[in-house]
Amino acid sequence: MSNKAISKLLKLTADLLEIKGENGFKVTAYQRASRAIETLGEPVEVFVRKGLLSQVQGLGGSTQKAVKEILETGTSSELEALTRSIPVGVQQMLQIKGIGPKKIQFFWLQMGWESLGELYYACSENRLAQEKGFGVKTQENIRQSIEFFQSNEGKFLYGKILPYCEEILEKLYNNLNDTRIAFTGEVRRKCEIIEIIEIVIEGTANREKAIAAFRSIFSILEEKEEVNIFECKDHDKGVKWKIYFTDNFIQTLFFTTATPEHIAQLGLKTETVVYTEEAIYENIGLPYICPELREGRDEIKKGREGTIPVLIEEGDIKGVVHAHSTYSDGANTLKEMAVECQSLGYEYLVISDHSKTAFYANGLSEGRIEEQHREIDKLNKALAPFRIFKGIESDILNDGSLDYEQVVLKTFDCIIASVHSNLKMDGIKANTRLIKAIENPFTKVLGHPTGRLLLSRNGYPINHKLIIEACAANGVAIELNANPYRLDLDWRWIEYAMEKGILISINPDAHSLEGIKDIRFGIAAARKGMLSAAMCLNARCRAAFEQWLGLKA
Repeated sequence: MSNKAISKLLKLTADLLEIKGENGFKVTAYQRASRAIETLGEPVEVFVRKGLLSQVQGLGGSTQKAVKEILETGTSSELEALTRSIPVGVQQMLQIKGIGPKKIQFFWLQMGWESLGELYYACSENRLAQEKGFGVKTQENIRQSIEFFQSNEGKFLYGKILPYCEEILEKLYNNLNDTRIAFTGEVRRKCEIIEIIEIVIEGTANREKAIAAFRSIFSILEEKEEVNIFECKDHDKGVKWKIYFTDNFIQTLFFTTATPEHIAQLGLKTETVVYTEEAIYENIGLPYICPELREGRDEIKKGREGTIPVLIEEGDIKGVVHAHSTYSDGANTLKEMAVECQSLGYEYLVISDHSKTAFYANGLSEGRIEEQHREIDKLNKALAPFRIFKGIESDILNDGSLDYEQVVLKTFDCIIASVHSNLKMDGIKANTRLIKAIENPFTKVLGHPTGRLLLSRNGYPINHKLIIEACAANGVAIELNANPYRLDLDWRWIEYAMEKGILISINPDAHSLEGIKDIRFGIAAARKGMLSAAMCLNARCRAAFEQWLGLKA
């Protein structure tokens, strides 16, 4: 189990203790333990294995016990007791933005509301606004947050649900021997948000055996059977599945992968016999269109015009741009991050820890920047020809300025300018703020332009065309943040950015060694946006990247 996952469970324990009104010292102990584990430089299991857990600053006797239990069982006795004693609906309130443990304690213990439905009803009836410490604005924010949460229930991030999908598919393979099985629908198109997992299984004769396998793999909440189709819902995960059984595997795979819009634009009917997917397009005079593009947007038109570029692939990426180390809020040291990038075959790393305004993420003071730069110089000598570039993820301040004075900004090779605070500005202020940062001569890359967190937080209300045009005018690249929660810039704007000559940088925003691998999710989104390697900043080799930065080799 990762440090981040353990840290989340410790934080959940602290929140539930606070909701119950338990001893404040105990709450603080779990909060401190959560922060301590999250910022450890190496996996906590290493400390446990070496008997050194007691030496981790921020852990006491009870929290050390909890950490060991979590490592062994995936939970702790304290957390189990809390989840049994607090209504599920009350626990669910923790997922609503703007509601902390103290407010939830008030809703539950003072007002007697034990579900989101009761809380939402109270907001709709203007009851919450009458309570001390709330008011109309807070009530409206909570109501909107509940609506946002409920509208996203049953939806999952592609990058987060994929390991689960692959695990189930592997179990099916084991049950059905050499039968052909494949993902289709949203999963095969690599959509950023998945509402239903669809698979195609070859052979209608395999139907009963496959359904029995599903029933044995997980607890089914509900199921529905049609001719050659089986639908069910995983009770534990809340994930919907749809399984197609077919004696024409390729035909079913094709027609269930593409959206109805794509099929309609092709002018095909579902009874069309298909032997290869390539032949479908060839027979109507089109080049092969890969699954990621089959959305029914402009891919057919571009196919006829011959303007679909050769899409970027993971192997095209030459360097890792945007990564954090223990200098700010990363889990691994600068050396560990660089060595991992090198071992994965990359030629360079732009280390971009948080700037000083991001105090919550241990942002770098001027003195610590100098310390990091000295270490980078030493590591570059030791790791050559691999190169670490001196970067920073500079907070864009409220007025559009970058963190640090010019004398400090000059010391960086690459500055990624990002918004992390005050995300509720109106559109005019938001655009003005970003454009000022883009026009700053030190800005090289605009980081996650909208600041969105998929299924968790709406994005900054920017005018995409205006921001893209500002980047074009100032020679600023735009990040496609590959973290599954972000995937920002949204892939739907990549074509417009390329039309304006803007380079897209597919960045993992890695806070750990494992996070570097998120680049693959950025690649999936970039391909949906028809990004070519030529228009990807970090598909450039080290020398070309240095040239773009205006640096000497």
